[in-house]
Amino acid sequence: MPKNAVVAEIGVDKGDFSEKILEICAPKKLFLVDAWHTERYHDGLFESVTTRFAKELEQNVLEIKRGLSVDMASQFEENSLDWIYIDTDHSYETTIRELCAYSPKIKPGGIITGHDYTMGNFVKWYRYGVIEAVHQFCVAFEWELIFITADVTENQSFAIRKIP
Repeated sequence: MPKNAVVAEIGVDKGDFSEKILEICAPKKLFLVDAWHTERYHDGLFESVTTRFAKELEQNVLEIKRGLSVDMASQFEENSLDWIYIDTDHSYETTIRELCAYSPKIKPGGIITGHDYTMGNFVKWYRYGVIEAVHQFCVAFEWELIFITADVTENQSFAIRKIP
Protein backbone atom coordinates (compact mmCIF):
# COMPACT_ATOMS: atom_id res chain seq x y z
CA MET A 1 0.00 0.00 0.00
CA PRO A 2 1.21 3.54 -0.68
CA LYS A 3 3.33 5.26 1.96
CA ASN A 4 2.78 8.82 3.19
CA ALA A 5 -0.92 8.43 2.38
CA VAL A 6 -4.13 9.53 4.08
CA VAL A 7 -5.66 6.29 5.34
CA ALA A 8 -8.74 5.17 7.28
CA GLU A 9 -9.05 1.86 9.07
CA ILE A 10 -12.72 1.04 9.49
CA GLY A 11 -13.05 -1.44 12.36
CA VAL A 12 -10.09 -1.23 14.73
CA ASP A 13 -10.67 -3.62 17.66
CA LYS A 14 -7.45 -3.50 19.74
CA GLY A 15 -5.40 -1.62 17.14
CA ASP A 16 -3.08 -4.46 16.09
CA PHE A 17 -3.58 -3.81 12.37
CA SER A 18 -3.43 -0.06 13.00
CA GLU A 19 0.06 -0.58 14.39
CA LYS A 20 1.07 -2.49 11.25
CA ILE A 21 -0.27 0.30 9.02
CA LEU A 22 1.79 2.84 10.99
CA GLU A 23 4.95 0.70 10.90
CA ILE A 24 4.83 -0.47 7.29
CA CYS A 25 3.01 2.30 5.44
CA ALA A 26 4.06 5.36 7.47
CA PRO A 27 0.87 7.25 6.60
CA LYS A 28 0.69 11.02 6.54
CA LYS A 29 -2.54 10.60 8.52
CA LEU A 30 -4.31 7.51 9.85
CA PHE A 31 -7.95 7.70 10.90
CA LEU A 32 -9.23 4.94 13.17
CA VAL A 33 -12.99 4.42 12.90
CA ASP A 34 -14.81 2.15 15.36
CA ALA A 35 -17.82 2.36 17.68
CA TRP A 36 -16.43 0.24 20.52
CA HIS A 37 -20.01 -0.15 21.77
CA THR A 38 -20.68 -3.86 22.25
CA GLU A 39 -19.78 -6.45 24.86
CA ARG A 40 -16.99 -7.78 22.62
CA TYR A 41 -15.80 -4.37 21.39
CA HIS A 42 -16.21 -2.21 24.49
CA ASP A 43 -15.11 1.05 26.11
CA GLY A 44 -12.08 -0.68 27.58
CA LEU A 45 -10.76 -1.40 24.08
CA PHE A 46 -11.34 2.23 23.09
CA GLU A 47 -9.38 3.39 26.13
CA SER A 48 -6.63 0.86 25.36
CA VAL A 49 -6.35 2.07 21.74
CA THR A 50 -6.24 5.69 22.90
CA THR A 51 -3.41 4.86 25.31
CA ARG A 52 -1.60 2.64 22.79
CA PHE A 53 -1.46 5.43 20.21
CA ALA A 54 -1.08 8.42 22.57
CA LYS A 55 2.15 9.54 20.87
CA GLU A 56 0.63 9.40 17.38
CA LEU A 57 -2.50 11.21 18.59
CA GLU A 58 -0.35 13.96 20.12
CA GLN A 59 1.69 14.26 16.90
CA ASN A 60 -1.56 14.50 14.89
CA VAL A 61 -0.50 11.52 12.75
CA LEU A 62 -3.51 9.60 14.01
CA GLU A 63 -7.11 10.59 14.71
CA ILE A 64 -9.87 8.49 16.24
CA LYS A 65 -13.45 8.79 15.01
CA ARG A 66 -15.74 6.91 17.37
CA GLY A 67 -19.07 5.82 15.94
CA LEU A 68 -20.72 3.34 13.59
CA SER A 69 -18.77 2.83 10.38
CA VAL A 70 -21.41 4.04 7.92
CA ASP A 71 -22.31 7.06 10.07
CA MET A 72 -18.66 8.09 10.32
CA ALA A 73 -18.25 8.27 6.52
CA SER A 74 -19.90 11.70 6.61
CA GLN A 75 -16.94 12.93 8.68
CA PHE A 76 -14.67 12.69 5.62
CA GLU A 77 -14.54 15.05 2.66
CA GLU A 78 -14.99 13.64 -0.84
CA ASN A 79 -11.70 12.61 -2.50
CA SER A 80 -9.82 12.92 0.80
CA LEU A 81 -8.58 9.36 1.42
CA ASP A 82 -5.86 7.52 -0.51
CA TRP A 83 -7.01 4.15 0.79
CA ILE A 84 -9.13 2.52 3.44
CA TYR A 85 -9.23 -0.88 5.10
CA ILE A 86 -12.62 -2.28 6.14
CA ASP A 87 -12.85 -4.94 8.87
CA THR A 88 -16.20 -4.60 10.63
CA ASP A 89 -19.06 -7.09 11.00
CA HIS A 90 -18.58 -8.85 7.62
CA SER A 91 -22.29 -8.93 6.83
CA TYR A 92 -23.47 -8.26 3.30
CA GLU A 93 -25.70 -5.39 4.44
CA THR A 94 -23.02 -3.53 6.37
CA THR A 95 -20.27 -4.16 3.81
CA ILE A 96 -22.28 -2.90 0.83
CA ARG A 97 -23.32 0.19 2.83
CA GLU A 98 -19.69 0.84 3.82
CA LEU A 99 -18.48 0.48 0.23
CA CYS A 100 -21.16 2.91 -0.99
CA ALA A 101 -20.56 5.39 1.85
CA TYR A 102 -16.76 5.47 1.63
CA SER A 103 -16.19 5.17 -2.14
CA PRO A 104 -16.83 8.90 -2.77
CA LYS A 105 -14.23 9.67 -0.09
CA ILE A 106 -11.49 7.85 -2.04
CA LYS A 107 -9.18 10.00 -4.17
CA PRO A 108 -8.96 9.22 -7.90
CA GLY A 109 -6.67 6.21 -8.23
CA GLY A 110 -7.22 5.33 -4.57
CA ILE A 111 -7.99 1.90 -3.18
CA ILE A 112 -10.58 0.27 -0.95
CA THR A 113 -9.23 -2.76 0.87
CA GLY A 114 -10.85 -5.04 3.40
CA HIS A 115 -10.63 -8.22 5.40
CA ASP A 116 -12.61 -11.45 5.59
CA TYR A 117 -13.05 -11.95 1.87
CA THR A 118 -14.32 -15.46 2.58
CA MET A 119 -17.60 -17.33 2.81
CA GLY A 120 -17.69 -17.18 6.60
CA ASN A 121 -16.44 -18.41 9.93
CA PHE A 122 -16.74 -22.17 9.67
CA VAL A 123 -15.85 -22.77 13.32
CA LYS A 124 -18.73 -20.62 14.57
CA TRP A 125 -21.03 -21.38 11.61
CA TYR A 126 -21.40 -17.72 10.74
CA ARG A 127 -21.89 -16.69 7.10
CA TYR A 128 -20.14 -13.55 5.82
CA GLY A 129 -21.36 -11.37 2.97
CA VAL A 130 -18.11 -9.64 2.02
CA ILE A 131 -17.55 -11.49 -1.27
CA GLU A 132 -21.08 -10.82 -2.51
CA ALA A 133 -21.00 -7.17 -1.43
CA VAL A 134 -17.63 -6.51 -3.06
CA HIS A 135 -18.63 -8.16 -6.34
CA GLN A 136 -22.01 -6.44 -6.49
CA PHE A 137 -20.43 -3.07 -5.69
CA CYS A 138 -17.73 -3.50 -8.35
CA VAL A 139 -20.28 -4.36 -11.06
CA ALA A 140 -22.75 -1.62 -10.09
CA PHE A 141 -20.20 1.19 -9.74
CA GLU A 142 -17.44 0.17 -12.19
CA TRP A 143 -14.73 -0.77 -9.73
CA GLU A 144 -12.32 -3.67 -10.26
CA LEU A 145 -10.83 -6.31 -8.00
CA ILE A 146 -7.07 -5.78 -8.12
CA PHE A 147 -5.80 -8.07 -5.38
CA ILE A 148 -6.79 -10.94 -3.11
CA THR A 149 -4.41 -12.29 -0.50
CA ALA A 150 -3.66 -16.00 -0.48
CA ASP A 151 -2.79 -16.48 3.19
CA VAL A 152 -3.85 -19.97 4.28
CA THR A 153 -3.67 -19.16 8.01
CA GLU A 154 -5.88 -16.05 7.92
CA ASN A 155 -9.02 -14.98 6.15
CA GLN A 156 -8.26 -13.34 2.85
CA SER A 157 -8.19 -9.60 2.23
CA PHE A 158 -9.21 -7.81 -0.96
CA ALA A 159 -8.33 -4.59 -2.78
CA ILE A 160 -10.49 -2.78 -5.33
CA ARG A 161 -10.20 0.46 -7.30
CA LYS A 162 -12.38 2.54 -9.59
CA ILE A 163 -11.95 1.55 -13.24
CA PRO A 164 -10.29 4.54 -14.94
